[in-house]
Amino acid sequence: MGRPTTCTVATVLLLFLSIHSGFAGPVSAGKESWGYVDVREGAHMFWWLYYANSPDNSYKELPLVMWLQGGPGGSGTGFGNFEEIGPLDRELDERETTWIQAASVLFVDNPVGTGFSYTDSPDALTKDVATVASDMLVLLKEFFSQKAEFQSIPFYIFSESYGGKMAAAISLELTKAISSGAIKCNLAGVALGDSWISPLDSVLTWGPYLYSTSLLDDAGLAEVGNAAEAVKRAVSDGQFEKATELWSILENVVEQNTNGVNFYNILGQESDDDDKSVKSSLKEGYLSALAKRHVHPLKSETLGQLMNGKIRKKLGIIPRNVTWGGQAEAVFASMSGDFMKSVTDTVDELLDAGVNVTVYNGQLDLIVDTIGQEIWVKSLRWPEIQTFSQMKWTALDDPESPGVTGGFFKTHKNFAFYWILKAGHMIPSDQGPMALRMMQMITQQE
Repeated sequence: MGRPTTCTVATVLLLFLSIHSGFAGPVSAGKESWGYVDVREGAHMFWWLYYANSPDNSYKELPLVMWLQGGPGGSGTGFGNFEEIGPLDRELDERETTWIQAASVLFVDNPVGTGFSYTDSPDALTKDVATVASDMLVLLKEFFSQKAEFQSIPFYIFSESYGGKMAAAISLELTKAISSGAIKCNLAGVALGDSWISPLDSVLTWGPYLYSTSLLDDAGLAEVGNAAEAVKRAVSDGQFEKATELWSILENVVEQNTNGVNFYNILGQESDDDDKSVKSSLKEGYLSALAKRHVHPLKSETLGQLMNGKIRKKLGIIPRNVTWGGQAEAVFASMSGDFMKSVTDTVDELLDAGVNVTVYNGQLDLIVDTIGQEIWVKSLRWPEIQTFSQMKWTALDDPESPGVTGGFFKTHKNFAFYWILKAGHMIPSDQGPMALRMMQMITQQE
């Protein structure tokens, strides 16, 4: 199927929006580029690049960061861009903590079917991270071929949630492709944010974490623990679809015992509308319930209106039959057999290969709580993990409040861990200045 593969602009997003929608303001998005890559027959992946827009440095002097959203089914070009780290927020106002002031940022709607990416039929949707990785390598080979000026620029893969699971697999395959000469790029590191690397270590620690924060009583702790053990037994038996179903049941037990705690920030609570939405979807099946809980927050009605309205018009290459986020639930369901599988061995392989790996986590996250992250990190087979684990962390000031701790970090050899305070699952949304500083530290700009 013939497709336009790229559309480069040197104009400003502000100019487009002011002409076509009456929006006006002092914002410049700078140089941009976007396009589609056919990664397989019937599978079309969309990407959107913002060149670094720094007053002090050319984009060639700054790193390239690829951002991968979670879900699976969450859109980087939508949520990551307009809700977290892009130059403009959802209201099209300037974001002071945008990452493009310190790096070029490549958003990819991944896996296929996510955001503006699409498949011609459900059969082309991905079912596991291996296919996700092979698809991404096709896109990256095309991207670095088209944008040869980025081949020598340090390239970092940043991720969030399920995006971290995909990022680990992608980084490992990219390392092999670079070594064989199949792709020319300068992979400088991968950062796994609140990432679904070891699902069991997450769900088994939900109870203790909620109990320690006074969100469960003794009876609730026992109920959550029993439901988590059922998930563990299914995983141990290799029944991964069953484990996913039991994971959904566990989440319902958590909600019932916490009066609807928000899985993405324990200081929040699910709204009545969200609760009704999830309860109604239970009648449709556990996958629908999980999708309502973990995909819908990434494609709100207002964000959908923006992406399918002004942004779609701006991009100019989205096929008529493609709706932003239209295949998100199908993407989620197609990956269901992969949900509860661990990829800690992939992280071990990355470390052994000398790839710089960073784990970062929000203090208030439940779905991927920090306790669970620390457990799988300490269980790595990497020879240096004992030395790393025995090190003391270093405090980081909140960039907006000097003298107030905003996080902690420690690093040894090619591994680092960042603990971000007062942040939930979406760290850039909750603590934008701290997230920006962390990115600059990881990319060796501090």
